[in-house]
Order: sequence, then C-alpha cells, then structure tokens
Amino acid sequence: MLPFLSHVLNSQAPSSKSSTRISQFGPSEAHKTPLMTALGLALCINFLPSSALAQDAGEEQSTVIYAADYFDQWQPITAQDMLDRIPGQGAAGGPSNVSSNLPGGNPSSGGRGLGGGGGESQILINGKRVAGKNNSTSGQLSRIPASQVREFQIIRGTSGELDVRGSGQVVNVILLEEVSSNSLSYEASVNRYQDQNFRAGGSLSLSGQYGGLDYLLAARSQPRYNVSIGDEYSVLGDYSLNDLVLETRTRDQIVNELSANLGYELSANSSLRLNALYAIKDDPTDVERYTTNLRVTPNTVTSEREAIPGERDNWEIGGDYELNLDNGQRFKLLAIANQDNRDSRRERFVLQDDNSEQKNLFLGLSSVTEEQIIRGSYTTNLFDAQNIELGLERAQTTLDSSLALGALDPTGTPSSAVGGLVPQVVSNARSSVQEIRYEPFAIHNWTLSPTLSLETTLLYESSEISQTGDVSNKRDFSFVKPKVDLRYNPSANLQLRGSIEKIVNQLSFADFVAVNDEQDNDANTMAGNTNLRQQWQWRYAFNGEYRLPNDLGVLNAELFYAQHEDVIDRLDTSTSEDNLSSVNGNIGDGVELGMNISASVRATPIGMPNLLITTSMNLQDSEVTDPFLGIKRRFQNYQRGRFTLSFRHDLPALRANWGMQYFDRVDGGMFRYDVDDIEFNLGEPRINFFAEYRDRRGITYRLDAGALSNGSQCRQRRRFLGRTSANILEEIELRCTTTGRELSLKINGTF
Repeated sequence: MLPFLSHVLNSQAPSSKSSTRISQFGPSEAHKTPLMTALGLALCINFLPSSALAQDAGEEQSTVIYAADYFDQWQPITAQDMLDRIPGQGAAGGPSNVSSNLPGGNPSSGGRGLGGGGGESQILINGKRVAGKNNSTSGQLSRIPASQVREFQIIRGTSGELDVRGSGQVVNVILLEEVSSNSLSYEASVNRYQDQNFRAGGSLSLSGQYGGLDYLLAARSQPRYNVSIGDEYSVLGDYSLNDLVLETRTRDQIVNELSANLGYELSANSSLRLNALYAIKDDPTDVERYTTNLRVTPNTVTSEREAIPGERDNWEIGGDYELNLDNGQRFKLLAIANQDNRDSRRERFVLQDDNSEQKNLFLGLSSVTEEQIIRGSYTTNLFDAQNIELGLERAQTTLDSSLALGALDPTGTPSSAVGGLVPQVVSNARSSVQEIRYEPFAIHNWTLSPTLSLETTLLYESSEISQTGDVSNKRDFSFVKPKVDLRYNPSANLQLRGSIEKIVNQLSFADFVAVNDEQDNDANTMAGNTNLRQQWQWRYAFNGEYRLPNDLGVLNAELFYAQHEDVIDRLDTSTSEDNLSSVNGNIGDGVELGMNISASVRATPIGMPNLLITTSMNLQDSEVTDPFLGIKRRFQNYQRGRFTLSFRHDLPALRANWGMQYFDRVDGGMFRYDVDDIEFNLGEPRINFFAEYRDRRGITYRLDAGALSNGSQCRQRRRFLGRTSANILEEIELRCTTTGRELSLKINGTF
C-alpha cells in the first residue's frame, strides 16, 4: 500500500490539451502540479490511492488517444486484443465490456429500431457505426488485424460530430488510411465439455483496401454445445418426501455465419457503407429425465425422453450514406432490413415396462420476425459552440407466430399435425403482430465552456401495434422522451456527469402470443396478453470518472434512481378457481435505485506494469406492489447486485499472457411471484482461466478453462393449492443445475 501511495502522490499528470496521446512510452507530455483533492472513488478496491493529482479547472481532457505503438510490446493479433489492454475498456482475458454499437437480438423481444438518438452506442470505426444490429461494430473488432489500426480514441465528451449520442464514452477505432496489402486472419478451435464430447470450430476473415473501397469479409463456424445437469428434490406441503428428478439437457448448436462490411469513399465529402449477414443457428436439444417417486416403498422410477429439434436462421442487410458539406452541415441516411426464422418441436416420450416408448406431449412452435428500418438526419452548426441534429426514424416490425399442442386423450382423434397425438385448444395460438413506429428527434449540443458541455435530446415516439389471427386488436401509443446530459471536467483527469432521461421500454411481441413454457414441466404453455402497455421510467443518474496519472487506470462510480410506471410482471387472468392462469401484464408503479462502482488499474507501483486488474460492483434494489399478495416486493427476477474481478498478466519477454475471471452475484433477492407459485433463485460464483502464447511466426495459442468452480444455479419453487394468496402449501421444489467445466484450445494468426 505505502509504495503505491508514494508513487501516485509523486506522479506527473499528463498535460491538458483537447486530447492526450499515449504511446508505448506513456503520455506524450507531463508536468508537475500540486496535490489538490482526495477521491472517494479509490475506496472501491483496497490498494487504490486515497488521493490524486488535479489540474486547473480550465484545463480539459475529453479525449484520450492510444497510438498503435502503445500496444507493440504485447504483439496483439486483432483490434480486440488491443482494446483489451486499455484500462477501463476490455475485460481482462475476455471480450470487451463495452456494448455493441446498436441494439441487437430478436426485434420481437424489444430490440426494435435504432432510436433517434442512436442508442447507447459505444464503438465506432473511423467515426462511423455499422448499419446493422446483429452484424455490429463490436463483432468486427476480433476480425480486424492489429496491423490495420492507427489508434484508439476514448471520447468522454459529447459532440454533434459523433455518429452516436448519449453514451458514457465512445471508443473510436481509427484505421490506417492505406493498407499496403490484403490481410487474412484465421482461427481454429476445439472445445471439450463435461460429457467428454468435443466440438471443433473456426473462422476466416479477409480485410483490405482497393482504391476507395475498404472491405471486411468473414466466415465462421463456432460450436455452442451445452450440457446442463440438474437435480430437483421436492417435498409435499406437510414436508413429507415427494420425488427426486435427475435431468440431463444437451444442446448441440453450431453457428455458421457469413458477414460482409464494405465501405466506399464516393468523394472527399461523401461515403457509402454496406453490411450483410447470414447465419444458420440450428440448435437440436435432447433431454433425459429420471423421476424417482419417494412417496412409495419401494421407490419407483419413471424415465422420460424429450426430443427438441430446433431450426433457426437469420439474415440482415444494411447500408448508410453520408454527405458532408463545406459549411459543416451533414446529411445521413441509414436503412436496415432483417429477418429471423425459428421452428422448433418438443416431443416427450415415457419409457414403458416393455421398454417401448409412448409419446405423451407434442409442442410445435414456429415464428418469423421481420424488421425494416430507415433513418435520416441532418446536422448543422447553430453558433460556434452549438450544433443541432434533426432526424426521423421509421421502423416496421412483424411477428408471425403459431403454436400447436398435442396430448394423450382417449376421447379425441389423433392428428399427424401434432405428432400423432390429440390436438388441444390453446388460446391465442396463431397470431400476427405488427408495429409501425415513427420517431422524430432533435439533439442539441452546447459547449458552455472549455470544461462544461450540455447535450439535450427530445424524441417523440408514435406507434401503432395491431394483432390479427386468433385475436384481433389495434392500439396507438405516443410518448415524448426528453433527456438532458450535463458533463463537467474540473480537471484533465476527472469528469462528472449527470443525466435525466425518460425511458420507454419496448413491448415484447412474445408476450402477446401463446408460447412454450420451458421453465415448468407441469405447465406446457404460457398465454399471451394483447392489452399490454409499455413500461416506462424517469431515470436520474450521476457519474464520476477519474483517470489515474501515467495511464495507471480508471476509476468510475455511478448513482442512479428511477421511477417506473406500468411495471410489467405476472398478472392474474384466471376464469375460475379450477382454471388458474396468468400472463405478463401491467401491475402498477415502482421505484429502483442503486450504484455501480468499477476500477481498472495497472500494478505499476508494485513493479508489475503488465498486470491489469479490473473489478466492478453493482448494488441495487427495487420495489413494486405484488398483485397476488398485496405486499411490497422487488421486480420479478431482479438481481440485487453483481461483483466481478478479473486480471490479465502479460509477459512480453515470453510472448505470453494469462489471467482469470471471477463472477458472482448478490443472492437473496431474485423472486418471481405468480398466481399459484413463488420462485426464488440463487447461484454460485463462476471462475474462468485463460493462458496465451505467441510463437515467433505470430501464431497465437490460447487455452480457456471455464466454470472451474461449481457455478451451479439453483431455484426454489413453492407451489400452492389454489391461489398463492390462500397460502395453502402444496409442494416445495429445489432444483440446481450445473454446466460443468469447459475447455477450449484456439489457434489464430494473420497472413
């Protein structure tokens, strides 16, 4: 502790300019300043300094630049390798912890559109974001060779010149303007899982430049094989033994993906970018389940098997055009189209006494989600220190979904449409949901002084959601969504930020239609709700970031408070006491508050400058009134907090590095209340290890060992006779699941 404090108190702070450039020799310029303040942020890890150097308030340090030669000692292969070495940006030993540049995932689950403000984007390449959602900027970093990177810019301020707005900070990757030749990167991998199975994978990417065209073409095939072993022990309401369930669930998914990212400079003032993605993600799953009946003597065992073939593919294509005028004005047009197709069946078989199998369940679910987005914006300077962006986004999203249920029923007529079983009536089983949303927006940036900047955003959302099929409904929604983001830089190293924002959560189309209930073997389907309203909130946040002198690291702390309206949770829709049911619905208002603390620090003061330690702590709480019991409780499945600790230790002389990751969450607060049961979740920590070696040819060998700890995830479910409010306990289930250790060997390099 004392050597560390002594080093910091006598360190030289980097000079204050519009940006600081950091090379392999550290900050480009430095000068001595007196000790001004003590930072409480240093308390987040016990060996951080309790005081630090500050600069005059008139000095600003809004951008930190890491030049390419800063990374030479580590001999990185990809741009992602470089980002992982920057304090506060990359998770030690793992992928970068910054978010992708645009919301991804299935649009029907709430990730529709881009948002007029551009979302919480954080990664740009040459100042531009990728015109894609699944094919995002963050995914490109592992495919861009390090030799093509000129520098990384960590932009902490707000500006109308940025291609994204409202982020805590932006990582801008600047590539070399001219690439002398094409670059081919490759990776081969083999993974071993807890059931002793092996799966191979690999990827190839070609990047380069031809005249005004730069390109990145990639193909990859990666296993996402997963084996989870679970055991469930249950007792009856009088605490007598009920049963013991042992289950093995094996998912054999391989992701095959082709992607292309093209950019063309039409002229000195205009450019065009195109992006495309096609992926096949079939995920067949097999389940083996053995249930021991503990209520009888001798115990009896029931053997079940489930076959769940799953077929999935998705594609996406996007493009954007940008025109910069001589007077500083800018026009941008962006368009994206994507489609996600899913088709799965779930068939359950029971082993008979004569060793034959009898099918007793068929569930068939298919869905097609399509999305088309177009967004245009115009940016201009109002005065020397002010600019404004005006724009409009239109997004159209559709979901076509169907669910078929078959069961053993001696009174019905079997049908091949449900696997030879008897069709069952499912409410709202066939539906088509469509949303057409318009979002005009205005974003105003104002540099009030060299140390103070203000970004004000005003968005108006107008949408129409219609549903046809088994249920017909049409509703209109409109919201005004303002945001204010104020940033103050009292010194070159310290930034304070406060924001107030109205956030409107998008509705999940999956909540509108009947779906398969994969969490409860006793409940095959979950009903949909056609009358959902958006959950929204006023969110207040205050953030402080301090960059330690001489690139020692970054400290960050955030406090937040949110007032939620129309919270979405389980809601009673029972028609009778004999037919209890619930759906996701709006249950009322709630509140949320918490804090996030993080630190990413080099161990230079103890003579280990190549040891980067990263840690973070999230503590939070929430409150809403439960509609079943009338009590105050947390939001459903709400984590009380999370702790992570990771390190990366580079050994340049040996051309090697190694590290570990530790993940844990604060248990005791994850509940899910329903009409006839209550669930409680907790989990054990997870520990990962990695080691890398690079030979003289530039080939890297990496060993990953995941889930070195038990890492089990457990759930307690209390079932009740009748409604939960009657408090007549029927059964208590305790289920724990583990995925076991996973080993991976990867070999990659660049030609």
